Amino acid sequence: MNYGIAIFPTKQIQDEANSYRKRYDPHYALIPPHITLKEQFEASDSLIDELVTELKRIANDTDPFTININKVSTFAPVTNTIYLKVEPIQELIDLQEKMHQGDFPDNQEFSFVPHITIAQKLVEDEYSDVYGSLKMRQFKLEDEIDRFQLLYQLENGSWTVYETFVFGKEQL
Repeated sequence: MNYGIAIFPTKQIQDEANSYRKRYDPHYALIPPHITLKEQFEASDSLIDELVTELKRIANDTDPFTININKVSTFAPVTNTIYLKVEPIQELIDLQEKMHQGDFPDNQEFSFVPHITIAQKLVEDEYSDVYGSLKMRQFKLEDEIDRFQLLYQLENGSWTVYETFVFGKEQL
């Protein structure tokens, strides 16, 4: 089965992201706006049991932190993906790195760029228009992060929460 690990921001930030995603992101119906901590990976039930134990330990050892989003950015020219840029604070980087060590599958293809995708798979003209207008907008979004989720992928391609891990709480 396919799994992933992500942070779901508050409703305010999800609403902001979805105002663009519903028009410009073909994955809109498959998963809510999120910050990916670990890309999709395959795992057996026994490996997931081990990883859940490790994720509980990671969550217990993590204090809540604040993220800030001040602008949009893009992965062009690699892909025509536009995203809300999450400022890369050390707590977020450390959290992501812990999910690529030990028993976790080593599947990191790209450097970690904290973001919330708002548009992807756009044709060149549409990409230029959308990015051109969004990069002039000022965003001032802040969010308190106190949990992350282990997700699994359903047969229709959508993602659902397998388990939620709250920071600093002893989870047994």
